Amino acid sequence: MIDEREISSIIEKCPVKKIKKGQYLLREKEICKHGFFVEKGLLRQFSVDKKGKEHIISFAPENWIVSDRESAYFNKPSVYFIQALEDSQVTMIDESFIQLLCKKIPEFTDFNTRLLHNHIRHLQKRINLLLSASAEDRYLQFVDTYPDILLRVPQTMVASYLGITPESLSRVRRELVKNKS
Repeated sequence: MIDEREISSIIEKCPVKKIKKGQYLLREKEICKHGFFVEKGLLRQFSVDKKGKEHIISFAPENWIVSDRESAYFNKPSVYFIQALEDSQVTMIDESFIQLLCKKIPEFTDFNTRLLHNHIRHLQKRINLLLSASAEDRYLQFVDTYPDILLRVPQTMVASYLGITPESLSRVRRELVKNKS
């Protein structure tokens, strides 16, 4: 069993950063040095293709963590941006912090491994949805995963996350309302 008080005392040593809406925590080609635990606010992780089109990989509302693991773990330049969509407050978590937790709290290693496997599971599910599910099914899964995000971001960002046009998203939403009536 993990002692939450012990973790809290270690977390208190992590730097906390307040960021304004629109500010970046990570830009493409930078090395990601931290994971960002969202205490307050909303972040998004996205890439930009060669034509300048944004592709949202994930949103990170309160109590979520976002990072570019490939960049952070393998010390490679990031292909992503991480940006605040609202004024936010994040705890900056670096690899040394994770190692400290594993050393001080052996049970944390199992907990962290479970978190990583759960994250991989969700990414695999998202890839499968993008490859094989209808826009309606992707939208319903989005609402299930991010219940309050629809009220916090523009429809264009939701469409980007779903891999569809804003017009297609409007059609999907209209059809769902029509079918519900």
